[in-house]
Amino acid sequence: MTVQTILKMGDSRLLQVAKPVTEFDTDALHLLLKDLLDTMHAANGAGLAAPQIGVDLQVVVFGSGQPNPRYPDAPIVPITVLINPVITPVGQQELLDWEGCLSVPGMRGMVPRWNTVRYTGFDIYGDPIDRTVEGFHARVVQHECDHLWGKLYPMRMRDFSQFGFTDVLFPGIAQAEDD
Repeated sequence: MTVQTILKMGDSRLLQVAKPVTEFDTDALHLLLKDLLDTMHAANGAGLAAPQIGVDLQVVVFGSGQPNPRYPDAPIVPITVLINPVITPVGQQELLDWEGCLSVPGMRGMVPRWNTVRYTGFDIYGDPIDRTVEGFHARVVQHECDHLWGKLYPMRMRDFSQFGFTDVLFPGIAQAEDD
């Protein structure tokens, strides 16, 4: 198990636009994937982007195929590796919901996201991915892909009166946070 250090808000690397992956199915890409998954699972994350561990590539992982202790009421999202993603909103409906982030530990905020999105990209072998998803799955993929474009969820928030510490807002799940 290779658990990497997760960069925290304030680190300028989190504000950079990541570079596209140009070679697939390489040893380096497989190692990165293992590091991302090990780190995400160790932190009880719903997802993790390569820039969060200091790697300047457009690679995200999300989902676990099982309930997530940081989001106990959320539907299960399948394990997904997504490289060089493109996200396209489907329809006009936005939803507000609480989000946290491993790079913004101990905090939660109410974030607007598209309810339904189509995401395309590639898997680790360079095979195309094309999915249309909604709800929590759509929220997670949008959140993770934001990391590839130098955005953290507080940058999407519209009302900072709905931003605070997890242990105050959600004391029942605070122990699952990775601080």
